Amino acid sequence: MKKVLLLLAFSIGVVSVQAQTKEELHTQKTEKQAIADAAQAEADALQAQIDALPGWRKGLFGTIGGTLSNFSNWYSQGTPDNASGNIGVSINAYANLIEDKFFWRNSLTSNLNWVKLDDKSNDVLEGTALEVDDKDFNPTTDVFNISSLYGRNIAKNFAVSALAEYRTTLLDNFNDPGYLDVGVGGTWTPMENLIVVVHPLNYNFVFADGDSVFESSLGAKIVADYTRQIGAISFKSNLSTFQSYKSGDLSNVTWTNSFSYTLWKMIGVGFDFGLRSNKQEALNYALGQFDPLALPVQAVPNFDNVDNKLQSYWLLGLSYNL
Repeated sequence: MKKVLLLLAFSIGVVSVQAQTKEELHTQKTEKQAIADAAQAEADALQAQIDALPGWRKGLFGTIGGTLSNFSNWYSQGTPDNASGNIGVSINAYANLIEDKFFWRNSLTSNLNWVKLDDKSNDVLEGTALEVDDKDFNPTTDVFNISSLYGRNIAKNFAVSALAEYRTTLLDNFNDPGYLDVGVGGTWTPMENLIVVVHPLNYNFVFADGDSVFESSLGAKIVADYTRQIGAISFKSNLSTFQSYKSGDLSNVTWTNSFSYTLWKMIGVGFDFGLRSNKQEALNYALGQFDPLALPVQAVPNFDNVDNKLQSYWLLGLSYNL
């Protein structure tokens, strides 16, 4: 009986010591976490002071997404023997010189995507007139934008400015079309990461090969850009519009967005999407698809009857943040 009582007392003592030790460890953890949070707050405050100093501010983040697959004798699908793939890359970079009296902001945005579907059952037709299969990765999404904005401050949040912005595709039809906007006006910076550019005097140069519907014109340029990093999150949103004074058919608008969330070290998850409306591009595409011999007979596409659908793209994948 004494042995049982001693064993019971010993067990209660061990449990009590373990409980007390666990409570002490939780208390120590809470104290250490409070110290770490205070240190992080001080570090963030110091970083904010550093960011507010004149000089260069540079950043780069992007997204890489892709899938590769191979099927053999997978009869439940329409193409039982195939190799397919999808690869997408987006890059967002900026280099901004911020001084007391002037600023010079430079940015680059690019989004490229390739897709392939190799139907292996068509391999016997390779090199013949009957070949219908394409084994190569072909470009789909193809976006490239680079801009440079210079401004002289005349007030705390307002500057007279000059902007040069170039947009085109890199993988297919480079500079066909290509758009170069050059103009002057004013830039409003209501907060550090947001800039709004309004240039009532802007010329939109449009480059295209051959006889096309593209035409350069004078108009107004409006750009709004918000780029920021908050902890593990990096994001950029850019709205670029051109309103032609000659005709609304020559106007265009593009809105691109990039988000990146760092999960481990510099690697995370990224999401990009973009929207565009450009009637010149819609008409150029419609003319390329038009067949005058097709039945029923259709009217030749023009600015009045073309279906200017909203263009869009999105990309989801791994991201790498510098």
